[in-house]
Amino acid sequence: MIVFDLRCTAGHVFEAWFASSTAFDEQREAGRLICPLCGSSEVAKAVMAPAVAAKGNRADDRPAADRRAAIRELAAKQAALLEHSEWVGSAFATRARAMHLGQEAQATIHGQASPAEAKALVEEGVPILPLPLPVTPPEQLN
Repeated sequence: MIVFDLRCTAGHVFEAWFASSTAFDEQREAGRLICPLCGSSEVAKAVMAPAVAAKGNRADDRPAADRRAAIRELAAKQAALLEHSEWVGSAFATRARAMHLGQEAQATIHGQASPAEAKALVEEGVPILPLPLPVTPPEQLN
């Protein structure tokens, strides 16, 4: 899919998605492109800036103290949520699936799942979310 900014003869600019640049040309030639604001079928591509994604390895430009404070706040919120959650370890996928299927009473749990297990749960419609910060299993705490 490709998105184009389009402009009608009245100067209205709007966005439209197409399967390809050729699909745009075919629809324009067939008169199927219509301005949603004025109904004009005289539509052409507008000048648009290219969409350039930011580098994935770009450093966070916030001051280090702000980043540390944000992580501390996130860790505190996660810890507060986990206070009312049961650690189930590697049984997470089995327990989450059983609750989803009504084979086990609903409960708030957290644990470990492999990427394949997590993907399977999502595909089955089991409502799960990854935790933003790593959790140390209770048996590894000092």
